[in-house]
Order: sequence, then structure tokens, then C-alpha cells
Amino acid sequence: MENVFVSRHPLVQHKLTLLRRKETEPKKFREVIGELATMLVYEATQDLRLELAPIETPLTPMHGAYVAEKVGLVPILRAGLGMVEGAWDLLPQAEVWHLGLYRDEHTLKPVSYYNKLPVAPTVDLCLVLDPMLATGGSATAAVQVLKDWGVARIKFVGLVAAPAGIEMLHTNFPDVAIHVAAIDERLTGPGDPFPSGYIWPGLGDAGDRQFGTG
Repeated sequence: MENVFVSRHPLVQHKLTLLRRKETEPKKFREVIGELATMLVYEATQDLRLELAPIETPLTPMHGAYVAEKVGLVPILRAGLGMVEGAWDLLPQAEVWHLGLYRDEHTLKPVSYYNKLPVAPTVDLCLVLDPMLATGGSATAAVQVLKDWGVARIKFVGLVAAPAGIEMLHTNFPDVAIHVAAIDERLTGPGDPFPSGYIWPGLGDAGDRQFGTG
């Protein structure tokens, strides 16, 4: 699908496998999520606008390039928090704005419970961070909040996506690029021995596995 980018980097696939393993304990899970976030944000920011400025090397004057756009990181609470440090490793000056959304277990619809965005946007590009793009409801709601805020450029950066989540986000916002490490088979549903709406084969609940809950 246009505007959907799946990383094929061997290290990304290797680290994703570590996350998928049920034996991976929370401490290691958090470390690997941060490492994957760094790699995926690197790929998602290849089109940042640059501006030239004069500098001097130890040998001679020249023109160097600086990033000319202000970037905002928008982790969807709580699972998206684990991706912030990894993104900050590449973008130490990035602003971080938190959005609290949870998925109702019965309707699978997103419910907003936290939003502290200022009145006017302060960044040029927002990266929405969430490990899982399952039904797409939370991601779509987050993008709508940012659009209403007035952000012109938005990208979604996650680890694992389901086809249904990609379809929902892309249908509502085709201009939002989606960067993930993998697209899995489907979502769980009736007949599966797990609650509905989980990514299959996935890696379980990313929030619970990070924070040792559930």
C-alpha cells in the first residue's frame, strides 16, 4: 500500500524476534523497544528538510547542513513511552507531547483520557509513537487530534501492524506515512483462545510486557 514502509533491515528483524519471544523479560523488552525505535525513526526521518549554513572545519570554511524542521514526538500512552528514549537518541532536541488513549475492551474503540497539547502547534513534523497498530483506532484518533491542533506533517512509527490497522489509518489519513518493522497476519477474533483485537502472531500486549503488568 502506498505510503506504508516496512523495514527490511536485518538488525530490525533480529530485534523484533527478541520482542516476539515470550521468554523475553520486561527489562530486555524495554531495551529492545528503545533500540528498534531508534532504527525506525532513522528511516522515518530521511526526508527532513535541511538548510545550509557556513561553518569552519579544522582545514577550511565550508557550508554544512542542519535540520530545518522542528520535530515533535507523540507517544500514545502507555505503550508508546518505551519508544521515546530511542527516538530522543537521534532527535535530542525533539519536543515530546503525550496523548492518553486506551482501547475499550468491549467495543475496541479508543477512549481519550489525557491531552496536554498547547493551544497552537510548536513543531513542523509529529511522529506518533505506538508499538502496535492493531485496529488502528488509537492511531487514527491521535492523528485527528494532531490535525485539529494544526500540524501539517504527521508520521506513524510503530513496531508491528495488522492489515486492519493499516487500512483504517490509511483510509482516514492517506497522507500519513506508516513506518513499521512488520505487518502481521491478522487480528484475533471469535474462535481464538485470546481476547479479540490482538495482533496475530504479534508479541502480546506491548504495555504489559514493558511494565511487567498483566
